[in-house]
Amino acid sequence: MKSSSSHEHFNPDFTSPLLDLSSADPPPISTMDPTPRSYWRFSKNDFFPEPTFQNFTTYIAAISQTPHRLKDRLLGRSDDTTELIQLKKESENSMYQCLTWWDLIWLGFGSVVGSGIFSITGQEIRNDAGPSIVLSYAISGLSALLSVFCYTEFAVEIPVAGGSFSYLRIELGDFIAFIAAGNILLEAIVGAAGLGRSWSSYFATIISNNPDLLRIKVNSFAEGFNLLDPLAVAVLAICNGIAMTGARRTSILTWVSSIISTAVIIFIIIVGFVHSESSNLVPFFPFGAKGMFTAAAVVYWSYTGFDMVATMAEETKKPSRDIPVGLVGSMSIITVIYCLMALSLSMMVKYTQVDPNAAYSVAFEKIGMKWAKYLVSICALKGMTTSLLVGSMGQSRYTTQIARAHMIPPWFALVHPKTGTPIYATLLVTIISCIFAFFSSLDVLSSVLSFSTLFIFMLMAVALLVRRYYVMDVTLKRDFVKFIVSLILIFGSSIGIATLWGLNRDGWIGYVLAAVLWFIGTLGLALIPKQRFPKVWGVPLVPWLPSLSILMNIFLIGSLGSVAVWRFLICSAIMIIYYLLVGVHATYDMSHQELPEAKVEEGKGDVQEAL
Repeated sequence: MKSSSSHEHFNPDFTSPLLDLSSADPPPISTMDPTPRSYWRFSKNDFFPEPTFQNFTTYIAAISQTPHRLKDRLLGRSDDTTELIQLKKESENSMYQCLTWWDLIWLGFGSVVGSGIFSITGQEIRNDAGPSIVLSYAISGLSALLSVFCYTEFAVEIPVAGGSFSYLRIELGDFIAFIAAGNILLEAIVGAAGLGRSWSSYFATIISNNPDLLRIKVNSFAEGFNLLDPLAVAVLAICNGIAMTGARRTSILTWVSSIISTAVIIFIIIVGFVHSESSNLVPFFPFGAKGMFTAAAVVYWSYTGFDMVATMAEETKKPSRDIPVGLVGSMSIITVIYCLMALSLSMMVKYTQVDPNAAYSVAFEKIGMKWAKYLVSICALKGMTTSLLVGSMGQSRYTTQIARAHMIPPWFALVHPKTGTPIYATLLVTIISCIFAFFSSLDVLSSVLSFSTLFIFMLMAVALLVRRYYVMDVTLKRDFVKFIVSLILIFGSSIGIATLWGLNRDGWIGYVLAAVLWFIGTLGLALIPKQRFPKVWGVPLVPWLPSLSILMNIFLIGSLGSVAVWRFLICSAIMIIYYLLVGVHATYDMSHQELPEAKVEEGKGDVQEAL
């Protein structure tokens, strides 16, 4: 699915050396001409260098061509060479390549553990799942692991900072990638804001039993937005400031902190089981199976973060080895830990007595271990802090690649020559997330985040199937038709199951019929010859595992409720308006720049060496 258009920076004198993936810790290599430009610059041309935005006349002319340009972008595809070689020139300086599988394992652990297990578990035990929260975590963990497989195959073959944005841009095109990009930014902003609010709650419980102690209540504001949180803003600013100083420094801080957190988590699990009472598990499904799946959709937040690690591929020494070990290894361990932690909490305290804001620290206080309450709170704070650190790194890398493609101003793609980090991209996410954290409550943030995350992971599974089964001008027309029909069956049956569940329809006939259609659709894919095979590491059992990932993600989306859907649709509508007014024109100009043939050939060779 490749277009004939190519991507090039607007300065034809730029060169494009590729980073040496085997080097230990090279200095950032400038891709500019010998005359360096100051990093701290703010001219109009830095934000809108495309021909469309040169003046009002050119912009009006471009707007009049919107249908043509939109069609071009809907059909346009990027390619591996563009994402790996050409777009890096937009950053002018390269990121450091200094991370190993050890760093990625602990970055994965640090980014995930603490992002939800301490902040969301209590809320969902109390309001939706009860003791069945254990199964909620198991279901979400399986779905997350399927998505990890998809991410890993792409990250090994396309080790670039863009993560899912770059992968979707290659396989599903610019428009789908833009919608994903908007949701990635939404996920980054809302996720960071939610963590900041959770950090504030846990810190407050160390001082008193009131998690809102350090917040300012404004009665005139709407419910859910009336508790102002200045401490959350301060924590976000500090963590993002540290992340700006360099990937290696942040990585070392993360894995040291994560090792300490692991020891405390083991303590929590052991003490929880020692003080457990089996009677607390009855009733196991106080809110029914529906409550369990609703909780599974929300606690998916607890597994978010691993996609941030995938964005570190550009800074990884040996992607083919380090990424599979780092991603799959860390997520498998985390799933087991989450289930044990959720079970210990459910057995230690009756679900009706669980504190929804600071569940673990209050639970230890209830069983008479007040000193342990402080240890748990400190562990939670450490986990959330490392999640914020890794999240800041990953979010800024996402934003950098989105800016490299000119979907947002390329000024945000600039990498600082000394730190090797995208400072402007980090500042963008920091400022907006601080605004969200200051006003929005945790329950408002969690539903929005879960929907965006599940949506992107679903698209990643589709992109993997496209990568394996469809190559333009290679796949036979009849095989392409079979592929589309099979995807329609998979999507239709998955939506059908989610709809039946959401409507509380009794009976099994509808579910069985939908499951049969899903099986037929997946079997249809299995009978189509594959057009591409992974070079180093691939998802096993294709198409079954990606198809199951689509089903589970759509089902969990359907379990979030109508409010989350409406919030997602409103945010998507705003994104599309921006795309039609700005994004489509910037990317159209970007994609139609002439690329010297010699550089393309050189890039292809470099890509093969990198892989």
